[in-house]
Amino acid sequence: MSGQDGFSNADTGSKAADPYKEKNMDAPELKEKVEDLVNFISACKFGMMTTRVGESGILVSRCMALAAKEGGGVDLLFHTNTESGKTDDLKSDPKINMAFLNSSGEWASVSGEAEIITDREVVRKYYSPALKAWLGDLEDGTHDGGPEDPRIGVIKVKALTATYAIASTNALGRTAEFVKGVITGSAPNVNKLRELTEEDLQKYPVFRNLRGILDRAATDAIAFHFGRATTTKLKLEERALART
Repeated sequence: MSGQDGFSNADTGSKAADPYKEKNMDAPELKEKVEDLVNFISACKFGMMTTRVGESGILVSRCMALAAKEGGGVDLLFHTNTESGKTDDLKSDPKINMAFLNSSGEWASVSGEAEIITDREVVRKYYSPALKAWLGDLEDGTHDGGPEDPRIGVIKVKALTATYAIASTNALGRTAEFVKGVITGSAPNVNKLRELTEEDLQKYPVFRNLRGILDRAATDAIAFHFGRATTTKLKLEERALART
């Protein structure tokens, strides 16, 4: 049964209505959850960007190439033609979804809010010469597809929540689990199904920065103690030489 205000068409009592989700749900520590998501998105490279058309309210998706990542990898950046329909959509409603899928059926869905960035310093930082092929040179001295072309902008997607599924075993193991599920009626355990809440993603930069501080402190401590040990050893050697 779903939530009190959600849709439901069945009453399964105490049994899980979605046994696949229950069987595959995985909750490792925050660092692993975020890093696996970031690595998966980087490997996919291309994703489907979904926006809402302001006038009609309908949803529209288009394929986008990942240009860069910020915020520890969870904030996604994409090049855009500022005169395209997606920028009109985002001006009226900045809510956005990015979906990624690979040939093995692993997937990720990232929901958040988008910002259209036209600051030339940011555009220059992430500019790619390949953009010239998509925008063309209008031969007017301004709209040439180069980094100063005002049509080139960056869409920054600040992730608020994410859900993804990556394989928990190899292809042979997944097939065996699926066949077993068909025969026995038991949900197959084939994926690591993970969710990142808004709280998780707000916490992650703080966690990442703290971990970096602790790692640097540990490195400094080791270097300090190593330096002391080396100094002590040299002094002992000097004393031994002085006695001879």
